[in-house]
Amino acid sequence: MADPDVIGDRVRLAEAGRAYRDLEPAAKLAEQWRRAVDDAAGAEELLEEGADDPELRQMLETARRRMEELEEEIRLAMLERDPNDDKNVIVEIRAGAGGDEASIWAGDLYRMLTRYAERRGFKVEPLESADGAYTFAIKGDGAYSVFKYEGGTHRVQRVPETESQGRIHTSTATVAVLPEAEDVDVDVDPNDLQIDVYRSSGPGGQSVNTTDSAVRITHRPTGVVVAMQDEKSQLQNREKAMRVLRARLYEQKLAEQQAAEAAERRAQVGTGERAEKIRTYNFPQGRVTDHRVRHTAHNLDAILAGELDEFTDALWDLERRERLESAAV
Repeated sequence: MADPDVIGDRVRLAEAGRAYRDLEPAAKLAEQWRRAVDDAAGAEELLEEGADDPELRQMLETARRRMEELEEEIRLAMLERDPNDDKNVIVEIRAGAGGDEASIWAGDLYRMLTRYAERRGFKVEPLESADGAYTFAIKGDGAYSVFKYEGGTHRVQRVPETESQGRIHTSTATVAVLPEAEDVDVDVDPNDLQIDVYRSSGPGGQSVNTTDSAVRITHRPTGVVVAMQDEKSQLQNREKAMRVLRARLYEQKLAEQQAAEAAERRAQVGTGERAEKIRTYNFPQGRVTDHRVRHTAHNLDAILAGELDEFTDALWDLERRERLESAAV
């Protein structure tokens, strides 16, 4: 990073900075390992010279145990990261089974995830919102590494406010987490696009419902359709729609690569895993269970307020260990 040629090139400097951040945890662990090795060697030398000190033996055992722990941690730290981990994300929440209650639940998930993003220091950018459907961007270094674990079907069990008999209903909402694609990630040929403009519907102020500001973009080769109407400006709606379109096409590209390589890893984007329930929120018992790691928390209110760290940490640890097992095969 001290190379003048690198310093003078913003792109290379940013790449070097990312590489440094990726290697830094392993380097720190390696330094701790070297200290543990020195401690063990020092204790062994004294014991071989005839010293029969229980504290020395304890020091030797502790140093050896720490060396084993650090070797495992270094192996995990040296695993290749998901190349998308540093990217911003686009999140799409859609009501699933359960009628009006599913739409309410989709709104609850929107608030939970945006609060979590704010707690982690990310910036939230709303893109589109309607009854039971929310699309928004989360911006910040490492956004995808945090939110990729939220993709899937979220199930809720609770008594709806409209339920007079006190019966518990089960509803679902789906969450899609897409790494936001740059122009270099996916090539979109303008000739492959069909762009339609129309008058926006639903509540709005001046201009929103009186001009052809809404935009619908169809990518002919794949059939992917994205519509945006929240902004008053047709240009703004078009820019937002293109961002979501690129993210969806990039997601498809990743899924095709994963299928071709027969790669199995946690939180695959755009595969059948989306159709599986990943987490259940049980209101009567105040608990939340993540079925991927079989982890249950009994602080439902805090989780809905955006305190998802324990699930993120557990899933991150699971992903690393699965990657380690995969690399060993």
